[in-house]
Amino acid sequence: MYVLKVHKRRGILYDVKKNRTLLLMLLPAALLTFVFAYLPMGGLILAFKQFRYDLGIFGSDTVGLSNFKFFFQSGDAWNVTRNTVLYNLAFIMINTVLEVGFAIVLSEIVNKFVKKTLQSIIFLPYFISWVIVSSIAYSLFNFENGTLNGILSAIGIQPVNIYAEPSWWKYIIVAFSAWKGVGYGMVVYLASIAGVDTSLHEAAQIDGANIFHRIRYITIPSITPTIITMTLLAVGKIFKGSLDLFYQLIGNNGALFDATDVIDTYVFRSLIQSGDIGKTAAVGLYQSVLCFVTIIIVNKIVKRAEADYALF
Repeated sequence: MYVLKVHKRRGILYDVKKNRTLLLMLLPAALLTFVFAYLPMGGLILAFKQFRYDLGIFGSDTVGLSNFKFFFQSGDAWNVTRNTVLYNLAFIMINTVLEVGFAIVLSEIVNKFVKKTLQSIIFLPYFISWVIVSSIAYSLFNFENGTLNGILSAIGIQPVNIYAEPSWWKYIIVAFSAWKGVGYGMVVYLASIAGVDTSLHEAAQIDGANIFHRIRYITIPSITPTIITMTLLAVGKIFKGSLDLFYQLIGNNGALFDATDVIDTYVFRSLIQSGDIGKTAAVGLYQSVLCFVTIIIVNKIVKRAEADYALF
């Protein structure tokens, strides 16, 4: 005779109790995300308001799409959007290549002291404030007593006023972004490489594969999911310019705006100059919608190609 055991369905309280340690660890991050990412979404209504401090959000006049119309008719919309996208594309491509390259090179270094030293040197700039980076840039490129012009003068070449030449800053900004940001991504890829089964490399060596064959056929394919995930996360912010980077390096130098002005610096400067919260909120909403649409489209493309690599 068989006895049928009916298991009582366990509810959400059981799951909470069972995973309370993990949930407590998650709580600070969840609170920060809620306060700084979800709570401010209530302010989206400002994009459709002619905001007045004395009337408040709900008392201010609703102006429909007038704030968006002002932005698109200002003549700046195309320039700042183009600059934001092009800079981010450059950041994604160059930084990814350098991050993966450095990670692979370091993973192949046998000497632990050399490996840790190089890793620390590459990772160190990530912790340097953009305020300090801007001071470094100024000491390098200052027209009157900058290091670069000092070298040019010493070898008989006419000094260059880089802070008045927009064309130079396309490369300077990308270079500083790579110098400061590559270390973090490199550590992520190093962790991914550390998870690769060492027996695969050992078997390849026995079969006569050299280091380049092992990198090409084992290491790179093994970290491809990480590369795709990191790229997808970066693409999700392709319409967001780093305010710290651009504003600290460029400041309010109008001579460079044509080549360096991005959506974030445009919003920040507009808010300071005009104080019109409605118009700046409209630009911010425009930026967020573009980011959302982009990540959905790119993720869908990745999902069709390889479902396991998609974010959702």
